[in-house]
Amino acid sequence: MFYFLLYLFFEVIVTIDIASRIGGLATFLEIVISAFVGFFLLTNFRYTLAQSMMALMQGSITIEQFQKMNMMSLLGAILLIIPGFLSDIIGVLLQFGFFGTFIAEKILHLKRKKQCKSKGEYDDAIDVEVIDTDVIDSK
Repeated sequence: MFYFLLYLFFEVIVTIDIASRIGGLATFLEIVISAFVGFFLLTNFRYTLAQSMMALMQGSITIEQFQKMNMMSLLGAILLIIPGFLSDIIGVLLQFGFFGTFIAEKILHLKRKKQCKSKGEYDDAIDVEVIDTDVIDSK
């Protein structure tokens, strides 16, 4: 709740500052145009998703990259629909892969999973031996 109120505060401050500099008509046009761009990105999201799925199947991206790219692109399109300059700036930045990855890793504190060193070896695995007591008792 606190973060939402903080975002809302900055959204109002940025919007009032920019709107007072460019005027009411330009602000209205920016809101309408950014909403159309957001709807356009949402309607064409299936093509972006199909391209990402092809890259995933070819092995050029990982599942984490696939999820981050598509989630950030979708979030950016939704932010473009919401009126306000701060949401539009963030929405445009999220359409680029670098900024989406940065926000996902730094701001949302998503940690990367450890990759396996070689086939079957993991850094955080504990080697144990499991003994089935039913087999021992029946002998």
